[in-house]
Amino acid sequence: MSATLLFCICLAYFALAYFVYGGFLKKLFAIDPNRPTPAVTEADGIDFVPTPAPVLFGHHFASIAGPGPIVGPIMAAYFGWLPALIWILVGCVFVGAFHDFASLVISLRNKGRSVSFVMEKMMGFTGRQLFLSFCLLCLLLVVAIFTLLIAGLFTAFPEVATSSIFFIILAPLFSLVTLKFGVSLKIASCVFIPLVFFGVYLGQLFPCDLKVLFDATADAAQVTADVKAIWIAVLALYIFAASVMPVQWLLQPRDYMNSWLLYAMLALGFASILAFQPDIKMEAFTGFEAVTGDGKMTNLVPALFIFIACGACSGFHALVASGTTSKQLDNEKHALPIGYGAMLIEGVLGIMALVAVMSMDHSVFVDLGKNPPKAFATGISGFCAALGLNVQYAMTFISLAISAFMMTSLDTATRLGRFICQELFMPRAKGEDQAVDVKAINPLRKVLLNKYVASAIIVLASVFLATSGEAPALWPIFGASNQLMSAITLLVISLWLLSRNVNWLVAFIPTVFMTVMSLWGVIQVVQQQWNSNGVLVGIGLVLVVMDVLMVIIGISVISHHFKKAFSKQ
Repeated sequence: MSATLLFCICLAYFALAYFVYGGFLKKLFAIDPNRPTPAVTEADGIDFVPTPAPVLFGHHFASIAGPGPIVGPIMAAYFGWLPALIWILVGCVFVGAFHDFASLVISLRNKGRSVSFVMEKMMGFTGRQLFLSFCLLCLLLVVAIFTLLIAGLFTAFPEVATSSIFFIILAPLFSLVTLKFGVSLKIASCVFIPLVFFGVYLGQLFPCDLKVLFDATADAAQVTADVKAIWIAVLALYIFAASVMPVQWLLQPRDYMNSWLLYAMLALGFASILAFQPDIKMEAFTGFEAVTGDGKMTNLVPALFIFIACGACSGFHALVASGTTSKQLDNEKHALPIGYGAMLIEGVLGIMALVAVMSMDHSVFVDLGKNPPKAFATGISGFCAALGLNVQYAMTFISLAISAFMMTSLDTATRLGRFICQELFMPRAKGEDQAVDVKAINPLRKVLLNKYVASAIIVLASVFLATSGEAPALWPIFGASNQLMSAITLLVISLWLLSRNVNWLVAFIPTVFMTVMSLWGVIQVVQQQWNSNGVLVGIGLVLVVMDVLMVIIGISVISHHFKKAFSKQ
């Protein structure tokens, strides 16, 4: 079987899943197009804004489509392509896409409030604080790993750094002409979208290679490390600014233009795979143990379910779905294509990443697999030769697209981290409206609630984590924490469905599976890093303790529900 045929079969599978299982979920959650959404009932012109479905889909997809669907499958490919393929196909449809859709719907039914609010309703204030602390730690890992990956990409491809900087400059200019000068979205798009693609050519002309700042005779490895450190510092300044700036001046225009870049990359990848017709050279299965990109011997179970995070299931998505997307959805009928459909497209991207590396010789993959974004760009750009495109230009464009959605996820995660940090230090609210007496907040809390202070905490802590190890070493603990977050979110979804006496097992079965695999994964990371990285060991132990406490609270809630139900009989 050729990789092209396999890819087409997977596309057909995802399309069928959308209509069959997606249709089942629409009935399960009683989607009603006539029910007003929070974007309409709570409209404030700032956070709650009814947004057309195509625009909101672009925002949502750009926010959730970080490097996960590319990095995860390529890291898992050290075990062969078949285990990764199976988990993406099964996990994306029945776990990840369900998780995203359910998080969005539950937020819609709670006035657009976050998962933490629903957590408090289901598991009390203690459960809420534990969940917020857990989410904060996970977001720190997200920002750290994305910062490392982008810094590595800029170091390896200086032309991508130039293109990315140009792209960032375009975002506020786009807002300027639309918001201040009144230029229509359609006209502005016709001007700025081509400029995004022109940035690829500009990067090739003027690559931002910081290695020229150092002595040419200096040690190459040390120079590379120093350049990477400079990019980490630059990215830290950028995400701090992005987290405190008004969204309409950077994040919104970046998300909008990003979506076009992502669609173009997906289209290019699809067309190049069809044209090139790559053969499968990688073994389908190499064994239950493998030496992965971090140089450590790892077991297939649970590593497979930890490495492949965003391509199959990601807890980060729940924060996006309930944090921003639910506040902009103009009609419930759009919840399925945005909440469920966007995740299925991530699954497609995960399969595309597998195709990019399964056509490589083993010796080539072992080396390139240590830098998954580079491996993906190398594989797909090679296919582009069959389309008559310049391979180097294609590689720059793909790398820019990867960098762009990593940057989008990076600044989104930083902003969400700031929100959660502020929410964590907020005094306990009272009443259905969660009102807080601002005057009663003590001076220390007021300092911690300041958006600049909260952002600085997130950025500095993330940079510290980023400097504690390389991306291959941080990815397993990031993946495990991300999957633990999804397990907790699935637990909340289970409790929500249970409280309404509907089929809660569709959420509870994935909850049990993800909880077991994620805890197992964290314990494995702790064992691997016990004598080499105290920071990762400490994070792992904290994650285990918090997750166990939340599971205990969840079990007690379930037990109480059934005791109450039996007592009425």
